[in-house]
Amino acid sequence: MTTHPIPPGAKVRVVGDVHGDATGFAYATATDRFIVQLGDLADHGPDSAGTLRMMFDLTETGRGLFILGNHDLKLARVLSGDHVRIEPVVQATVDQMDDDLKARTLRLVAEAPAWLRYGSALFVHGGFHTTMLEQPSPDHGLERPYGAVARALYGEPTGRMQTDGYPERSLRWVDRIPDGLTVYCGHDRRSSDGRPYVRHGALGGTAVFLDTGAGKGGHLSWIDLP
Repeated sequence: MTTHPIPPGAKVRVVGDVHGDATGFAYATATDRFIVQLGDLADHGPDSAGTLRMMFDLTETGRGLFILGNHDLKLARVLSGDHVRIEPVVQATVDQMDDDLKARTLRLVAEAPAWLRYGSALFVHGGFHTTMLEQPSPDHGLERPYGAVARALYGEPTGRMQTDGYPERSLRWVDRIPDGLTVYCGHDRRSSDGRPYVRHGALGGTAVFLDTGAGKGGHLSWIDLP
């Protein structure tokens, strides 16, 4: 895996969870900035295949990268033949894909970083862990995630279930972000006003949640870094 995939000095645009909103993603990527997409490219929205092709084109031409999301990994594991539960939204994505796109998905998801540090920013899909400050994302392949990779994909669970049937997740990890570091993440739709949700931690660090519901009745959000 490449340890420094963002060109030095690049102007960066950080894009939240897309979930098959190919139209929104086309707007987000219409820039000369380097694209860092925070994972969960597919499922729910109308054009997951189109979204995947756009992101993979950016990755293969050196104009962008995507952080590993839980939906991305599950899709690749389904394509690889692993015994995982296939929800209707995942099956809908698979049905849109041709053989070439399936092969690209298997290869590029296996290579995607689970987290990436870039100066005073850290990019991750689900949640931060202090391990991410000490080492780069490991070569995870398509393995079932554990340790810091599980935190990166799913955040920090409380052990309780929500009324919608999904695990409840804590934001205690925000208080462990050191001063001067901003963690850009997605996974949970924390916004109440349609804008990215910003939360400051006890040590002076900051978390910016960019999932604003693209593909799920909301819209796609992105931020241009200075």
